Parts: sequence; C-alpha cells; structure tokens
Amino acid sequence: MAVAMVTTAVRQTPTIDEPVYVASAADYLRTHRLLHNPEHPPLGKLVIMAGVALADPHYDASFTGDQGRAGRHLLYESGNDPWRLMLWARLPMIVLTLLFGLVVLAFAHEVTGTAGGLAALALYALSPDVIAHGSLATLDVPAAGFVLTSTWLVWRARHRPRTYLPLAGAALGAAVATKMSALPAVPVLMLLAVLSVWHARGPEGRGDHGGDRRRTLLPALAGAAVVAVVAVTVVWAAYLAVDPRLRFTPTEQVPVVHGLRGRLVDLLPFPRAYRDGMRVQFGLENYPWQGYLFGRVYTGSLWYYLPAALLVKTPLGLLALGAAGSVAVVAVRRLRPAAPYLLLPPAVLLAVAMTGARDFGTRYAVFAPMFLAVAAAAVVAGRWRGAPWARWAAGVVVLWVAVGSLRAFPYYLPYSNEAFGGPAGTHRVLHDSNVDWGQDLGRLADRLGSRYRGERIWLVYKGSGVPSYYGIHAPDPREAPVDDVHGLLVVSDSAAAKARGQLAALIDSSRPIDDVGHSITIYRR
Repeated sequence: MAVAMVTTAVRQTPTIDEPVYVASAADYLRTHRLLHNPEHPPLGKLVIMAGVALADPHYDASFTGDQGRAGRHLLYESGNDPWRLMLWARLPMIVLTLLFGLVVLAFAHEVTGTAGGLAALALYALSPDVIAHGSLATLDVPAAGFVLTSTWLVWRARHRPRTYLPLAGAALGAAVATKMSALPAVPVLMLLAVLSVWHARGPEGRGDHGGDRRRTLLPALAGAAVVAVVAVTVVWAAYLAVDPRLRFTPTEQVPVVHGLRGRLVDLLPFPRAYRDGMRVQFGLENYPWQGYLFGRVYTGSLWYYLPAALLVKTPLGLLALGAAGSVAVVAVRRLRPAAPYLLLPPAVLLAVAMTGARDFGTRYAVFAPMFLAVAAAAVVAGRWRGAPWARWAAGVVVLWVAVGSLRAFPYYLPYSNEAFGGPAGTHRVLHDSNVDWGQDLGRLADRLGSRYRGERIWLVYKGSGVPSYYGIHAPDPREAPVDDVHGLLVVSDSAAAKARGQLAALIDSSRPIDDVGHSITIYRR
C-alpha cells in the first residue's frame, strides 16, 4: 500500500481541492491565521503542514486573493517547485493512512482472530479508493480513519472504559476537527460508549440479578459525556494550535443561515471559526450543483447516488465479503456483540451523506471500504457448519481483490470494478473525483511531448493545475469559432461527461485516439 500511494503521489499533479489545503497549511505555518478554507476545520491541514514545513516553500503572506487563487499563487507563482511541494504535503497523509491500516488489523483481530485481522488488513490495503484518496493532501481519508479509530477504541472500552473512552473521544474529536461531515458520528459513538460501559459493568453491576440498574446507567451516561467532552476539547485545541487568540478573518463572505440550521449552528460548542465554517457548508449545500450518474447529467442531487457510486467503485470481492460479514456479525452469536460497532457508524454516516447536495464522488463515503474490510473478517474467520470450504473461498476472494487492485496500478482514482469495465470505463458512468480530479496534467504533458509534438492542441481541462507550467500552451476551443478548431482536442473526462453546446458538437465531430490516465481523452478533429 505504501508503494502504491507514494508512486501515485509522485506522478499526480494537484487535484482540485489540494492547492487550497496546502495554501491553508502554509498560512498556518507562516502567519498563524485562520484565514482560508473555513468550511473545513484545521486539524487535517495541520497534518499537511508537517510536510509543508519540511518542503519549506516560499510563501507570500501579503497575497490577498481568495483561497483558490492563494493555492495557485503558492504552487505556481511564488518560485516553488509544485512537484516537490505536493509530494511533501501528501506524505503525512500517506503515513496516516498506513496507520489506519493498523487500526483495521487490530479491530478485526479482536473481533474475529488472527486470520480475520490479516484478511481485513489486506482488503483495506488493496482498496483502490483508500489508496487513491490516502495518497492525496486531502481530508476525506483522515476524517474517516479517525471515526474508525474512535469506534475501535469504544469497542475496547467494553473491558477497560476508563482507559479507552477518553482515547475514543480524542479520536472522535480529531475526526470532527478534520471534516464537519463527521459530526453525525458524535451521537452514534456516545451511544456506543453507553453500550460499552453497560457491558463492562457485568451482570451484577448492571442489576441483571436484582441490583439497581441506575448504578450502571449513570456511569454509562458519564462515559458518553466523557467521549463528547474530550471530542469538543480536541476541536478547540486544533483551532488554538493555529492561533491561540482565535482570530478569524475570512477572505470570503460567510453566508447567513436561517431557520433550524441556523439555530443548531449557534448551539454548537465550538469556536466561532468552526460555526462560520458550518454556515459556509450550508451555503454550498444551497448551490444548484450538477451531477453525472450512469450517463445522465442532472442538476441537484440523487438520494441513491452514493450507494450507486460505491457499487461501481468498490471491488466486487470487498462488496461480497463485506455484505456476508455484515450478515455474519448479526447471525453468529459469538460475533453479535460487535454488530452495532461495525454496522451503526457507517450506516448513519452514509444515510446523512446521501442527503447532501454535492454528488461529487465516493470520497464522501470513503469510510465504507474501511468498515467493510473489518466486517469482511467475520467471513474469513468463521467456522461454518456444513461449509468447511467457506473459509478457503473467502481467501480466494481476497486474492481476487488483490489482482484487481494490482491491475489498476497506478490509476487508482478512476478505478471501477470489473462489472463496470475497470478504470478505462469509469468515465462512462461517473465523473469528478471518481474519475478526473485534475490529477493527470503532468502525464498529459508527457504524452503530448512524446507522441504529438508540433501538433495544434485545443484544451478543456478541469482541475487546479496550470497547463502552461507543464509546457501545455493550448487555447480553449469553446472560445473559438467551430470551423477554426482542428488538430488535437484534449478534454478532461468530467468536462466531456457534462458537455453541452459547442463543446458537445466538437466532441461529436471528432474521433477519440488516445486517453491519459483514464481521466483525459485526446480526440482528433
């Protein structure tokens, strides 16, 4: 997994979100300001900051543009090497992603045993979505990984609540201090904390033999409170680590949020910058975003988008073992205590994510393959009556996942499973960060230089990179008369998926001759 992520990180140009996070991290490092990107709390960007500090880029603290321009200015207009800076910014996230693999191993081992733990680790380490987003300087994998870590620690609290509940609260706080989408996990983990303390008290302490149940209920509620208080403390600590005076001077307007949402934001026990970031998130939710699913372009969101996208982007073997394992932890008596811990957090997070307005990719549900890997261990480790071959069959399925993952190397971002044509076919059914997030601009420059030197190029690129930096000097065909557009028409697959008007006419009157990284198509016209 480390080899796959580092290799991917070295070859990919900045994706759409990364420059903003890297610029925010650089600003934290040099000026200690809560300035850019308030819609995401600072902890994940503080992790990125560790790599930025080692890269030691030149940073222009006097730059006054918005967060998107700040990222471009840092990478391309300040004398820095964007290849080197992005690699250093990504490395801390790669290390963190590997550490979450150890959590998967430990969690599955404690629930099912050694064989299950190793199988879960293999499924996690070979998950294309986890590899793809774990190799980027983004926030989706760390937020999901911290939720998984908190769940594991609450599970361990069934035996030692005083030790593990504060640690679970710290991990939960880390998730909430990385992405606000982790907030729905807070009541879920508090409920599981009550369950863990209840179990830790034993039959006598619970009053199962005539004792006073209140003597268990109060410590259980206190355990849930510990988880919540520690989580809130970690969020405050993340903001204080950036600026001990908690100054917040956003570069963009913070929208006013009315109604129930506004009242809930006001009640959050977090710094003002966090609450204003929530308002920005709600403002983004009100925007009429476009989506793309199975060849259909639409405005708004589809409630079934994430389940459908996960069906495309998750290895078939992981889907099968994860589903079977989810059934097993409910059906098998010795595994049943783990069922709420393995099933409830991802179910609630997915249900909430399905209500979102931005159908941009499975990265919003990257917790799914993590929890599926742990659940799948129940199949590998099970002793099935009348089916001694089941364990061996599960091992074969793990090998199938490994083969599919290795075949996708190094194009993990556009991965889709065999049922949907593999990485080369993903752009026909999904778009945006599922396929084309601007990551292949460097590969495009290499391809044009090696195969199409001297030809006229027209470019429609979707991403945060600057084509001219990589030696690509190409006009936008949408800004020229149709009859003038001849030669190579290079289009990002997300732009092609939603093409309308002149761009659609240009693509229809061209023939595809090449593709770059399964995210950019080269046409000849």
